[in-house]
Amino acid sequence: MDLATLIGLVGIALVLVGAIVSGGDLGLFINPPSLIIVIGGTLAATIIRVSLKQFLGSFKVGLKAVLHKSEPPEKLIEEAVALANVARKEGILALENQEISDPFLQKGVSMCIDGHPPEVVQQMLSKDINLTIERHDIGVNMFKAIGDYAPAMGMIGTLIGLVQMLANMEDPKTIGPAMAIALLTTLYGAIIANGFALPISEKLKGISAEERLNKHLILESISSIQAGTNPRVMEQLLMTYLPESKRASEDEGE
Repeated sequence: MDLATLIGLVGIALVLVGAIVSGGDLGLFINPPSLIIVIGGTLAATIIRVSLKQFLGSFKVGLKAVLHKSEPPEKLIEEAVALANVARKEGILALENQEISDPFLQKGVSMCIDGHPPEVVQQMLSKDINLTIERHDIGVNMFKAIGDYAPAMGMIGTLIGLVQMLANMEDPKTIGPAMAIALLTTLYGAIIANGFALPISEKLKGISAEERLNKHLILESISSIQAGTNPRVMEQLLMTYLPESKRASEDEGE
């Protein structure tokens, strides 16, 4: 579980509720028609962009922002080098008895054990990476679209409320409450966009970049194992995937 995302979402909720409660009644900020306009309108506008399957699948991708736990590349390098040592000493088939934590690495090793040519393994794993990135991009774009449409729907709701208010100005006492309700849709749109959708979109973009790096690192590892590359040379090659600061710390640890 990604604690940063959870802490951020809970923090936003606490700040907003605290600000509202400290200045008045929480019930004043709850208006079902305004919520229907903003949430319903935003989702309806978003679903126009893609198919229903992609729309529903994007929310599954969105859960990664909270549930995802990234595998440190240092750990993947350590595990890949250990596998390379086993393959070099005992042969590729000896990897069948090894426990492998990462599913993508396990998939690549299994293909090597099955005797697929290196070019076939590279092609299939590269295809897997591209499709994964494509799914992630759909999720990122969906939440970005929600962030774009929510403020617009909030403004539309405000305009609807203002039209209704101006059409019933016989009683001046109703103008203030009607204006407050009209402005709530703008508030809802801003909260959904800036407190939820856009941060989730950026988080998913970061997770996708991390996963892409790890998968390419694994792809390089599988290629080196199949080629029989010296594990020490392979380790140095894989270290290039790490930032300079982490490479230095790894070298000092050794």
